[in-house]
Amino acid sequence: ALAQRTNQVAGAFARAGIGREERVACLILDQIEYPEIFLGAMKGGIIPVALNTLLSTSVYDAILRDSRAACLMVSAELLEVVKPAISGNPWLRQVIVIGGDAPEDTLSYDTFMEGAPELGAIDVSADEGAFWLYSSGSTGTPKGVRHVHGSLQATADTFGRDVLGIREDDTVFSAAKMFFAYGLGNAMSFPMSVGATTVIFAGRPTPDGVQDVLTNHKPTIFCGVPTLFAAMVAATEAKGSAPDHALRLCTSAGEALPREIGERWEWHWTAPIVDGVGSTEMLHIFLSNRPGDIVYGTSGTAVPGYEVKLVDEHDEDVPEGEVGELLVRGPSSAEGYWNRRHKSQSTFQGHWTRTGDKYERTPEG
Repeated sequence: ALAQRTNQVAGAFARAGIGREERVACLILDQIEYPEIFLGAMKGGIIPVALNTLLSTSVYDAILRDSRAACLMVSAELLEVVKPAISGNPWLRQVIVIGGDAPEDTLSYDTFMEGAPELGAIDVSADEGAFWLYSSGSTGTPKGVRHVHGSLQATADTFGRDVLGIREDDTVFSAAKMFFAYGLGNAMSFPMSVGATTVIFAGRPTPDGVQDVLTNHKPTIFCGVPTLFAAMVAATEAKGSAPDHALRLCTSAGEALPREIGERWEWHWTAPIVDGVGSTEMLHIFLSNRPGDIVYGTSGTAVPGYEVKLVDEHDEDVPEGEVGELLVRGPSSAEGYWNRRHKSQSTFQGHWTRTGDKYERTPEG
């Protein structure tokens, strides 16, 4: 059914006159329309641009103008905040509203899809532009990170297969939303790469809400972030024990997972957390603990298929135990930032990508 719907999305874009390599901004909650639109756009050679659903009107205005998106796909719940950025935008030709009423000068998603022809996937090179993610970074306006068609499979074939060991009988739940690089892999490309099941949750991932998903839908893999794990550990200890669940493995990223939180979580929930490091520029996790080899308080070792090194300010390798900047190379690095040539040159240096993160390596590697 999803294959059919994605083919129809490709057909609906073609019918609407939105062509290959044009951008479609996706301001969409985690709902079934997200994979329909994201994958359907890529099938038509159109570039879906995943937008953070928690930004302000002024930031949406900047991103819509920077990306020159021809179309905006927006969940009805998010229309009000982005509406002032739509009027006066010189590039937007169409605004499609998902769920709810479509006000004047917009089209409902149902109408957009009604009677659209089903088009199969176009023929593309693995190196062709596929989708963009906007990275907030630590300062300034978000940067458009341009990823190629081969990258989703690259992360599924490395972290998904070799670290998670994801399989067809798994059910995955990601508290991190699909607009994040981390959530995109967790909730969409990893489960789909093996025919597993994914649970999509549009609401805010509060400890109580997440626990409800874990107990009612029985996912086997849960993808969270350290602050959420810490809050859930506190809630679990207040209740005395973890509820009935089916978890076999958890993942954490976004910031360092404190050793104590990892240990307390595993004690109560009996499912280990593999903590790792990824980035929008590398699409997913490239440095990680792995099942059977977890040292809480560390970021583990390079994911198979990736190489990491630590360098000083002169780009010389630093000795063991000394702090250096983390550099990574692997198959999923972005091809650069949109309209940020100087920044691209300083971040993407040949095969290596500079992360900006500081690390030291232990004697155990």
